[in-house]
Amino acid sequence: MAATFFGEVVKAPCRAGTEDQEEEEEGRRETAEDREVRRQLARKREVRLFRRQTKTSLDVSLLEKYPCSKFIIAIGNNAVAFLSSFVMNSGVWEEVGCAKLWNEWCRTTDTTHLSPAEAFCVFYHLKSSPSVLLCQCSCYVAEDQQYQWLEKVFGSCARKNMQVTLLTCRHVTDYKTSESISSLHSPFLKALKTQNFKEPPCCSLLEQPNIVHDLPAAVLSYCQVWKIPAVLYLCYTDVMKLDLITVEAFKPILSSRSLKGLVKNIPQSTEILKKLMTTNEIQSNIYT
Repeated sequence: MAATFFGEVVKAPCRAGTEDQEEEEEGRRETAEDREVRRQLARKREVRLFRRQTKTSLDVSLLEKYPCSKFIIAIGNNAVAFLSSFVMNSGVWEEVGCAKLWNEWCRTTDTTHLSPAEAFCVFYHLKSSPSVLLCQCSCYVAEDQQYQWLEKVFGSCARKNMQVTLLTCRHVTDYKTSESISSLHSPFLKALKTQNFKEPPCCSLLEQPNIVHDLPAAVLSYCQVWKIPAVLYLCYTDVMKLDLITVEAFKPILSSRSLKGLVKNIPQSTEILKKLMTTNEIQSNIYT
């Protein structure tokens, strides 16, 4: 209802009925071919977990098949490079699964030998201690695929006696602060944890009103709901491509309980990181 200038009460025009009619008409106009295209697209966007060695799909969630006490997840090229150099080169890791993803930003590769330039999401466990699981995810997981990813990896039941550590990067311009962005010395680390994570984090906590995005936010939310101890280490940087200084900004995490003991030779790992950066530069130059 609304009042006119003269004080009369009149009915305000409502578009609710019109919009419903438009939606019904649009639904009627959709052909069988349109519906088939929609179904095929939805099928193509499904997240699938499989073993690359055998090309067989996992029939249960990853953590049902491989229960773990520590789950370390690196999301993004710099976080992946950090785990590759400092963690995976300090022990023997066996691949236990791979996520197949397709969306507007990402086409994961099926090749056995991966390069830093390719998009992939691969899971490993430590052969000497199979309860330690690691995920290297350099690909983008779209918003409509995040729930599928969680379901395929974590499953739909609570996980007990497990701790999750997440590593990722955001551009420094996403960091909300009263200070000038130019006064910030990037890269720098911030932490965000669930209520059940009781250990002191390796850096200061992320302040409000800052928020996290995409797959890291989805994983942290899942852990909060299921009361899983989890911490996200977020590196704010001004270089989003593979960058030596950004990768080394994650080094304070090596003292955390989840990574302590997994890294045996830091100087050697630093040399491996430098070689990885050189390889990536050569591959990048081939395609530019």
